[in-house]
This record gives sequence, C-alpha cells and structure tokens, in this order.
Amino acid sequence: MPMRMPMSSPALALSDLRAQIARIEGDGGRTSRVLPFGLPDLDRRLPGGGLALGGLHEVAGGGNGTVDGAAATCFAAGIAARLSGPVLWCVIAADLFAPGLAQVGLHPDRVIHVEAGDQTSVLACLEEGLRHGGLAAVVGEAPRLSMTASRRLHLAAREAGTMGIALRRWRRPADTSDFGQPTAAMTRWRVSVLPSAPLPVPGVGRPCWLVELIRARAGESFEMELEGCDATGRLGVPAMLADRSAAAHGWERRATE
Repeated sequence: MPMRMPMSSPALALSDLRAQIARIEGDGGRTSRVLPFGLPDLDRRLPGGGLALGGLHEVAGGGNGTVDGAAATCFAAGIAARLSGPVLWCVIAADLFAPGLAQVGLHPDRVIHVEAGDQTSVLACLEEGLRHGGLAAVVGEAPRLSMTASRRLHLAAREAGTMGIALRRWRRPADTSDFGQPTAAMTRWRVSVLPSAPLPVPGVGRPCWLVELIRARAGESFEMELEGCDATGRLGVPAMLADRSAAAHGWERRATE
C-alpha cells in the first residue's frame, strides 16, 4: 500500500489557522447544509455550492433608492420561497407589498408578518425567530447592523440551523454608508435594477438585475447580470448571456478535439 505523506509544517499551520478562525467566527468547523440557486455559473462560485442554511446573510439594494430596495426585497423573498416551511418577516413600518412577494413564489399563507416599529425591536424579533428553530427562514429589515448584533444573529441561526436574512433597506441616502461596515454575515449581496430585455410585442419583460456578491466567507466576490426571480423564486440567465456561454462551451469542446 502506498504510504501517506505526513502533512508539511506550513500546511499544518494553515489548517490550524483555518480551524481557529472557524471557532472565532462561531462556525465550529462544521459544514452547513446549503440552498443552491440552481444556476451552475452562480453556485460554483459559492462556498459549498449555495447559501448556508444555518447562518446569517445580508441583502441590500444598490444606489437607486427604493427601486433597488424593491429588487433586493424580491431577491430575499425568492431565496425564502425555495425553502420549505413558514417564513418570519420583520419590518419597521407596514410597507411590505405581499402581492409582490407572491409573484416571486413567497405566498402570503407562508409568511408571518411582524411590524416591530423600530430597528431595535426588529433585531430582537429576528433573534427570537432564529432561535425558535421551526421556521424555514427569518427575514428582517436592518438599515444599521453592527458587528455585535450580526454576530448574535449568526450564532442564533447556526444553532437552530435556520437561514437568517438581514434586508438592508434605507429610507435616507445618508444611511447607506453603514453597509461598508464589517458584519458577521456569511454572505453580503447587493442587487441593482437593470433594463429588461425588449419584447417583440408591447408589454413588461422579466426584471433584470445586477447581482453582486460583496463578501463571502471562504469565497471571492463577483457580479452577474441575471433575470429576476420567477414565480418559483428562481433566478434566470438572460438569453443573450446564455447564448454567449453556450458558444464559449462549444469553442472549448472544439479546442480539445
């Protein structure tokens, strides 16, 4: 039998360092279950091939105010729609448009709405919802999110194995600067609206978004142009980009023949 070579000192030191970082971040070195998006070009760039179910994730709108904020809300709703079970959604004010969530697959009979009144109460409801353990996901409006608050939410999500989503919607442009502050979220997303593909007949096409992964633990940031969530909560690849990708794969096959 071939003998296994002992791990070199640098490799051993790196392995120990990763384990220490996992303990500090509260992951304990355990592998979480993930929710893939179902798009290979997107999933292969995410650690584990999807979004960790037992962890906190951030979703923010881009710089186009309420328009991008609505896209970010639909992006978060699409994620929750693809999970099984009830979803707790906490807001500061009663401005969540339930029919809009239903259009991306998150139907009203699955959503428990909480109007908390202020962000402190929203964060408290988020943490309690995550610790409950019987919910598919917990989504909460969090214009400001400190490292301490995000770490509490992440640990609660990890212990219960529930996905937590902090929705970073801002009512004042000055508040957007808070998104640059570090948090304990496993992934940080930013969603901006792009022009829809033109239709051959009058009508409204499927929404198009610029989806940016700003940060991911053990992963790299990237951005992709995608079609907005459909009635099942799934994102799509614009036809033009899909054709370009297919052509590239065809060129790769010819090059290897």
